[in-house]
Amino acid sequence: MENLLKCIKELQGTNVRKIIDERINEFKKIGKCSKERIFNELCYCILTANYNAERSIKIQNNIGKGFLELPEKKLAEKLKRLGHRFPNTRAKYIIEARKQVEALMKALSELRSNDLRKWLVNNVKGVGMKEASHFLRNIGFFDYAIIDFHIVDLLVKYGLINPPKTITKSKYLEIEKVLRIIGNKTNLTLGELDLCLWYLETGKVLK
Repeated sequence: MENLLKCIKELQGTNVRKIIDERINEFKKIGKCSKERIFNELCYCILTANYNAERSIKIQNNIGKGFLELPEKKLAEKLKRLGHRFPNTRAKYIIEARKQVEALMKALSELRSNDLRKWLVNNVKGVGMKEASHFLRNIGFFDYAIIDFHIVDLLVKYGLINPPKTITKSKYLEIEKVLRIIGNKTNLTLGELDLCLWYLETGKVLK
C-alpha cells in the first residue's frame, strides 16, 4: 500500500489536484440543480455501465433534454446513431427511470447518505452498486467508491486485492473498505480518491 500512497501524495502536489478540486466543485453544483439536470446525470451513469465514460459524456451532451422527452424508440435510435453499445437496453432503462424522478428527488432530500445507494439499486433498473455510487458522487455525495475495472486493475497491480472473478455486492463492499483505508491515509474522500486513482490508471480526470 505504501507505494500507492506515495503516488497519490505526489499527485496531490501537482496541477492535477487543482483539476480534481474543480471537478468536485462541479459535482456539488450539479447536486443543487433542477431535477431535470440531476436526472440527466443519472442517465449518464446508466449509459456508462459496461461502456466507455468519455463516449458516454459525448452522448449525454448530445441528447440533453431528450433523456426526459424522447419516446423509447427514438431514444434508442439516437443512442444507436451516437454509437452506444447497448442502445435498446439503455433506452429502456432510462424510460423506466423517468417514472422514478419524483421518488428520486424525495429520496435525495429525506434519506441518510448510507441509505441512498441502497434505494437507487433497489428502485432504478440498470443501476447497480457502481452506477449508484457514480451517480451519487457526481451530484455531491462523496462517501461512495466507484469500483470499475480501472480501479480494480490498479488495486491488483499494487497487491491490495486479488483479481475478482465477478464483483458481487459483498465483493464491492469489501473492495470499498480497502479504498476507504487509502482515503483515510491520504485525507481524501472516496469521491476525490476515485478521481486520483482514475488519473493514475488512465492519465485523465473525467467524471
